[in-house]
Parts: sequence; structure tokens; C-alpha cells
Amino acid sequence: MKIIVIGGGAAGMMAAITAAERGASVALLEPNERLGKKLNITGKGRCNLTNDADRETFLAAVPRNGRFLYGAISRFSPRDTMAFFESLGLPLKVERGRRVFPVSDRAFDVSAALERRLKALRVPIVRDRAVTVKTSGGAAAGVKGERADYEADAVILATGGVSYPATGSTGEGHRIAQELGHTITPLRGSLVPLCERGNRCARMQGLTLKNVGLTVWEDDKKIHSGFGELLFTHFGVSGPLVLSASAHMRDFESRRYRLEIDLKPALDFDALDKRLLSDFRKYANSDFPNALNDLLPRKLIPVIADDSGIPPAVKANSLTREQRRGLLRLLKAFPVDIAGARPVTEAVVTSGGVEVSEVNPKTMESRLVRGLYFAGEILDVDAYTGGYNLQIAWSTGRAAGIAAAVGRAQEKTHEKLQYRH
Repeated sequence: MKIIVIGGGAAGMMAAITAAERGASVALLEPNERLGKKLNITGKGRCNLTNDADRETFLAAVPRNGRFLYGAISRFSPRDTMAFFESLGLPLKVERGRRVFPVSDRAFDVSAALERRLKALRVPIVRDRAVTVKTSGGAAAGVKGERADYEADAVILATGGVSYPATGSTGEGHRIAQELGHTITPLRGSLVPLCERGNRCARMQGLTLKNVGLTVWEDDKKIHSGFGELLFTHFGVSGPLVLSASAHMRDFESRRYRLEIDLKPALDFDALDKRLLSDFRKYANSDFPNALNDLLPRKLIPVIADDSGIPPAVKANSLTREQRRGLLRLLKAFPVDIAGARPVTEAVVTSGGVEVSEVNPKTMESRLVRGLYFAGEILDVDAYTGGYNLQIAWSTGRAAGIAAAVGRAQEKTHEKLQYRH
């Protein structure tokens, strides 16, 4: 069996290793000088390579076509991924939220472990860019590259999405799949920074808030809540808490979205009221905004003061009960109206891709072209932050590698027998 894997990212490397381990002759096409270029920048360079979750918990973290992954995750689970990497000599650790990292905190160690395995299996890395997949009789027959043509019995497309195009994720795989008859659902960013309506966030540019609560409203319906860290930017908001929230915001064209930030989640309404009263007694003769210096970051105070509607010259000891209650509501639900997401090129992952109804969920084989398989972000599946998206790459890469090596070999044998008879 000759198999060509297009794309040297997480899914592609896993697919190539899996197929080679099962005796197939595998070549990996990758135009970048380094494999795993996107993998090396994930998790701020630490590589959150999976999430130590059970199957149902995992699938609940995949809002886009999660059920399609049921079989792939069942057969190659997060625990299987952890065992696989530890068998390659990469020690792992589990952190908050069951996020799994290499003990070294170095993403390069993850890609290096995969490269060592590819080398041990003698999988050649061909520095070429795929132009199209060649077919014969309705089946994949090879790849036409920019530099040469490559014959094959099966082809695995694992070119990623369109996020972080500098890493090689340019959408070429989607074009190739579409030329072969596949439907490509609209491509947009998931796990992406968000743009505000107005310029309140811009006034706080560079301010990071840690340990805050976040609620997402779609029209008048609460659709998500989280806790963690966010960052105000010149365009709106970013940071881990916002990236996770963005995965729930999927219809900017017809829905209106609003974030509400709980600036003091450790204090309920009454406890925060007591804290305010204490600070106002301490700064009794100060202008109201100055009485917030012990409670809030400096950049946040002018915005809160403006939004409160309380005249800034009012002394802290002169605030009415109603003014204080309004301030409390603002501190517990600071609103940010969202205009939309940043461009998909700034997203951590791509939402959209090859329509999953056109792909066999057990084997990742195309239902339209025999011997053509898909793995990773090229598929129309995406998950929340926390290692889930990389696990999708490992599981689908594994499924495609097994099916391409074993399934196509059996099919070829069957074809020969039929021909002889």
C-alpha cells in the first residue's frame, strides 16, 4: 500500500505514523521547513495536547458536529493519546481543567517526539505543496504537487483550516476537497478575539483582568458562562476566557451578542455592598471615582465611573443608596456589546470545513471518492479551548491512518480476487 499524507501538522503526523505502523508505505507532503509549525505555538508555546476527559464530557465540549466524532474518540481516547506520547518518551502532566501538557512545558518537545517516530518508521518528508488529488475510476490515485506527481493507493488530506495562515493553514485543502465534489461549509474563526461596539474597551487597552466571571447573552438568552482571565484590546476583548466564549457565538449575522463581566465574582451582591460602604467611609471626602482605587484597576475606574452615571465630583459619602445599587449592578455585570469576531486568520481554530455527512465517521474516508481520507481541522468540527481540538486531530488522524492502511489494502486484495475470477 502506498499512502500520501498531505499536511505535516498534528493530524497529518498522527495519520502518517499510524499508517506506517500498520505496514503501509507512507510519504508525508509538507511545504514548510518544519513539521508541526502550528502545533509549536499552541498553548502559548506549551502545547495543551489533550484533555483528560471521558468520552461524554469530551463530546459535550464539541459544539460543532460532536456526534460525528463518537467513534473516533471511542477508539482513540484522550487516555490513549496520553499513553501514545508517553510511549514516545514524552512525560506528561495534568493541570487545572484536566488540561494535559508535556512536563517540559515545551510544545517543540511534542512535535520532536512525533518527528522521531516518523524517522524511526522511515517515513519520508517530501517538501512539496499539493496542487490536487488525482483520481481514477472514482478513487484517489495520487497527488499532483508543485514539483512532482506522486502515485498512491490512498490519500489523507490533513491540511488544517485557515487560522494562522503563516503556519501553512491557507485553506488549500478545502479547495482540493471542493474540486473533488465535497461541500465546504462556511469558514470562520472559533476561539477568536471579539470586537466591541463602541470604544469603551479601547480606553482600557492592555488591561488584563484575572479571576473574573463572564456571561454570554445571545439576544435575551444566556448561552454561556465562564471564569478566568481576559484582556482589553484596541478592538475589544481577548484572552482565554473570551476565546472560550467565542465558540458559543456562531450567528453574528442575525443575533446580537453581549458579554457581562463579573468583576468581583468572589463577592455576592451583599458582600460587595459592604465592601463599597467600607471604602466610601475610608474615602468619605474624596471624589467618588477616587474611592474606587482600592477596589478596581486604575484603567477601569474612569470607564466604570462614566457608565455609572454618577457625577465624578460627587463625594463618596454623598452617594445615595440607589446610586450605590446601580454601581453594584455594574460591577457584577459590566456589559460589553459585541459587534463580531476578529478575522478567521486570528482564530485559534477554524469553524467550518468539509461537510461531515460526506465523510464516513468510522474511517474518515470520503463518501464521494474512494481512498480519500480527511483528518483534523479540515473537517467541519471544532471544540472549546482546553486541549479538545488537538485531541480531535489525534483521533481523526488515527482513524484515517488505520483505515487507509488496512481498509484500502483489503479493498485492493478484494479487487484483485474479483479480477482473477
